[in-house]
Amino acid sequence: MTQLALEFEVAESPEEMFARVFRTMKPRTAPPSFRVLFKPYANLDSKIRLEAGHEKIEVRMSDQLRSAPHAVREALAWVLLGKLYRKAIPPEIERDYKLFVNRADVRRRALELRRERGHKRLVHPKGGVFDLEAMFEDLNVRFFEGALSKPALGWSPKPSRRLLGHYDPAHHAIVISSIFDTPKTPRYAVEYVLYHEMLHIKHPAEYRTERRCVHTPAFRAEEKLFPQYAEALKYLKRF
Repeated sequence: MTQLALEFEVAESPEEMFARVFRTMKPRTAPPSFRVLFKPYANLDSKIRLEAGHEKIEVRMSDQLRSAPHAVREALAWVLLGKLYRKAIPPEIERDYKLFVNRADVRRRALELRRERGHKRLVHPKGGVFDLEAMFEDLNVRFFEGALSKPALGWSPKPSRRLLGHYDPAHHAIVISSIFDTPKTPRYAVEYVLYHEMLHIKHPAEYRTERRCVHTPAFRAEEKLFPQYAEALKYLKRF
């Protein structure tokens, strides 16, 4: 009988699972109706939103999660509902979900999907003031002995203060915020931001069980070798 009950529980629909988690989280509140959709996202994204005066909830999950273990999808239900209602969730549940998304096979498939489905919006690397390609070649020789493979390089379509630069391993691309492409920007500041992103090529993120470490000790140590490190950090504080 125990085995039959277990099989029945695992066979519940995604909507039934969310309703069950909701009742556990908010036992004094009648659960809304749920609609769960699996979408072909480029990332392992999941979204949740209230509709129709809090009577309906729509959940959108990456279709990569369709084949995830039932316990993982249930952990995600806890995470999403916890964020929606600002409820604390048991730390072991959040840990279980992070352990899954940080698994090597899951990360590998997620990277493949980003490469297949996603795209990078880049403005030509030769800006009005700074040429990112020439700057990359110079930094590559000065700090990496020319060993880094050249990524796609470009300015962001819109000037951003929130994201000053980023490296995308799925597309092997570095994007620098176009907010820097102005005569008022000191060259060392742009060089530092580009150098920082180049270090992400040399020092990929490390995954330690449920934790993702983007800036490893080796990364941080090498980052400080930039000659104008202190000046650059001081300048970037204005953003």
